[in-house]
Amino acid sequence: MLLTAAADNAPPVLLAQDLTMIYGKGSTEIRALDGISLQVSSGKWTSIMGQSGSGKTTLLQCLSGLAQPTSGTVTLSKDNITLSSLSENKRAKLRRTHISMVFQDFNLVPILSVKDNILLPLRLAHQKVDTQWFEHITSVLKIGNRLRHLPGELSGGQQQRAAIARALISRPDIVIADEPTGSLDSVTSNAVLDLFRSIVDDFGQSLVFVTHDKEAAHRGDLLVTMRDGKIIRHENLRVNH
Repeated sequence: MLLTAAADNAPPVLLAQDLTMIYGKGSTEIRALDGISLQVSSGKWTSIMGQSGSGKTTLLQCLSGLAQPTSGTVTLSKDNITLSSLSENKRAKLRRTHISMVFQDFNLVPILSVKDNILLPLRLAHQKVDTQWFEHITSVLKIGNRLRHLPGELSGGQQQRAAIARALISRPDIVIADEPTGSLDSVTSNAVLDLFRSIVDDFGQSLVFVTHDKEAAHRGDLLVTMRDGKIIRHENLRVNH
């Protein structure tokens, strides 16, 4: 059965079908994903929740191409690209242009300025910088006055803003965020959640957001709940919005 993370009949940006991920063999076999199918809508915020060991991180890795499922497929609908058919090198290239990641620990390069960190995906992909877009997102994310600083000179919230700007610079089909507020205090976390809400509502960005935090998850449009490698519930959170 295909579970659809969809609202307002928005078209899908990504389609996962019958994903399984099995580690080990025989008595040591662990089924981290157990036949998951999921359709992620374009221009919406899809939250994925579940306890540790539920499979949400493994699902995220498969959706982003960081890991190959044991069986099943993940397809970017726009260009009909099946991630499982690509080499590791081609999947890495795809993450510079089509799929962007935001991590809990920011993953900024410590020896590069904030500006160079933001522009890194474009330089790795040998793409030209859209100066107007760069200025727009750094203005909206309120880090325009920190571009010459090194990451270590920024607060946690500022580093996460820089990481979000880096994720947006290539205008990706989808942004996948892995516990992006997990290491932030409550005030900074709320500010970052406001930013995610803004990039979905104002930029039309598609977002998959993995979290343990129920309150954070409910900031999204749709909520997918996992347990034991399966999706056990999916809810439309913004029916009246």
